[in-house]
Amino acid sequence: MASCVSSVTSVTPVASGPSIDPVATEDVEVRRSRRRRRTVSAYRDGGRVVVLVPASFTAAEEARWVERMVQRVLAGERRRPHTDEALAARAAELSERYLGGHAVPTSVRWVSTMRRRWGSCTPADGTIRVSDRLRDVPGHVLDYVILHELAHLLVPGHGDGFWRLLGSYPRLERARGFLDGFAHAEGLPSLDEVEAGDTVTPSAVAEDATGE
Repeated sequence: MASCVSSVTSVTPVASGPSIDPVATEDVEVRRSRRRRRTVSAYRDGGRVVVLVPASFTAAEEARWVERMVQRVLAGERRRPHTDEALAARAAELSERYLGGHAVPTSVRWVSTMRRRWGSCTPADGTIRVSDRLRDVPGHVLDYVILHELAHLLVPGHGDGFWRLLGSYPRLERARGFLDGFAHAEGLPSLDEVEAGDTVTPSAVAEDATGE
């Protein structure tokens, strides 16, 4: 199990000139894990950035990677669609790039009522909903969730035809791995468990949008 052995907290300085390093103004928590060998990851958790590093890192390696990963998180946040309009625009781009533009939702919006899933759709009316817990995840993870729901507008269920539609997305497995880790940390079922329990009816696909 990962153990948090160090944390770094910074206080936003008073502006004394035209430029302030955004990394230096962030609250950062560093978690060292003996299970990690070479990989480093980071994510936003409320008001701070959490950086996960191998326990074997030296202080210098940790400092270098913390700065790099915080920059990466901040860059992703600048690109992330935080409004329903931006989310819908991103869905249109993803449909065009990976699904030939065939998936055309009538609306794509953030919702706060999902307890077990990251996204849902209703093929009957073309609506897609995305859990607002994903507002701060890496861009490729959010893109995967949007693509997953777009594909459901074309193919119900999770059969071979469904996964063929998603086959051209290059970061599919990485995104699913991130979501499984996120779900584990939140005490939620894994993607495989949720998908195994799905039925192919449009009403079942959409049930989590109401928080039931």
